[in-house]
Amino acid sequence: MSVTSRAATGGPMRLRDFRLLLAGAAAGQLGAQVTLVALPLVAVLELDASAFQVGLLTAAETAAFLLVGLPAGALTDRMRKRPLMIRADLVRAAAMASIPAAALAHALTMTQLYAVALVTGVATVFFDVAHQSYLPQILPREQLVAGNGGLETVRSTAQVTGPGLGGGLVQLVGAHLAVVADAIGYVLSAVFLLRVEQTEAVPEATAGGSLRREIGEGVRFVLGHPLLRVIAVTTGLANLCTAVLMATQTVHLVRVVGLKPGALGLVLSASAVGGLLGAVCAGRLAARLGQARVILLSVLATGPFAVLWPLSGRGAPGAALFATGSAVVSFGAVVYNVAQVSFRQGLCPPRLLGRMNATLRFLMWGTLPLGALIGGALAQSFGPRTALACCAAGFLVVPLPLLLSPLRRMRDLPGPDAFPADEVQEAPGSVPADDARGTSRASTATDGDERPAPTPAR
Repeated sequence: MSVTSRAATGGPMRLRDFRLLLAGAAAGQLGAQVTLVALPLVAVLELDASAFQVGLLTAAETAAFLLVGLPAGALTDRMRKRPLMIRADLVRAAAMASIPAAALAHALTMTQLYAVALVTGVATVFFDVAHQSYLPQILPREQLVAGNGGLETVRSTAQVTGPGLGGGLVQLVGAHLAVVADAIGYVLSAVFLLRVEQTEAVPEATAGGSLRREIGEGVRFVLGHPLLRVIAVTTGLANLCTAVLMATQTVHLVRVVGLKPGALGLVLSASAVGGLLGAVCAGRLAARLGQARVILLSVLATGPFAVLWPLSGRGAPGAALFATGSAVVSFGAVVYNVAQVSFRQGLCPPRLLGRMNATLRFLMWGTLPLGALIGGALAQSFGPRTALACCAAGFLVVPLPLLLSPLRRMRDLPGPDAFPADEVQEAPGSVPADDARGTSRASTATDGDERPAPTPAR
């Protein structure tokens, strides 16, 4: 029986290569979630960073999606995906290991933290684009929802356990040494990927193709598809709001709610329980309600719970309120992720997967550095509670693009033949290949290394 038929009859977990991919994701995600707690605490506790500096650090982690997001897709489509992911893991491991080394030499500065964040961000862009493009090579189309659900389960489990572990490590050995867990996680991820046996041919070069033309082809495919356009707008808005949260939650929980590092880690772990439940339920909800309805309802029903963040006050009650809001929003984000990522992977021709994913990452994750800067500036000028209030107001607006689109009348998402190729290519708003402008980050989303809580959409 072939690999594809075994996956179709018994589910993706029957495939050894998928289990290795899952194990690598678990190792990388656990380390990344430890750093979700440890890296901002290095800045806040050891370098006495201001709220704006913490926001700038968050912006540096995500800036690569704007800097190299588009060319990363075209370059990824020219290369084998597994070796690229392994190299990205090793680069991230080396960058994170430099933090404790500098701290032990009493040479650690905010400048180095910014540089590490930027380097790991560039490597994460390439890893994430390659990872999303590699999964359809391992699983058949009908197993992509189950496969993405498994990856989301791993990521959500790491989000439950990682922050608590990170907070405990910070209290035990200090924030700078806790970062070592992230470096170890990336090394383990590379080891698991090395053991994958799936044969991967070198992609054929496009005759007469230039990088700019190939980038334009991916942009044209995304902007020419009506449902991909609305998914990009909705997700970009959600990620803008998520970045405001990322930039302010550590400052708020430490300086307003009054939490110690260990308690902060526990709050973020509790927040991630919602994401884990979302990963477990996503496939069933999509089958019962329809993939299109799940995309809409997941953000419409859970976004209002973001108002609990600015309402959280000092002490345990405030911590519980913050964790509840994050848990519900995370549930919706993960259900949304599984549905829309599976739709994208099944829709796109294999030769365009890297460019399609990179274009969407550029559009959807490119709002993260802007949101982080906005969050840091608001927290610096008006306090973290005000920044969180603006973040909550933004989450209330997130469902509007979906409500105004054809998706609100659908139960299930269409297949790849629903929109003819020529109609998609020539749709209004498409960017001609010769006019596409790529800049030179080659995350999340795990599908890579998506660190924020709640989970940003992919």
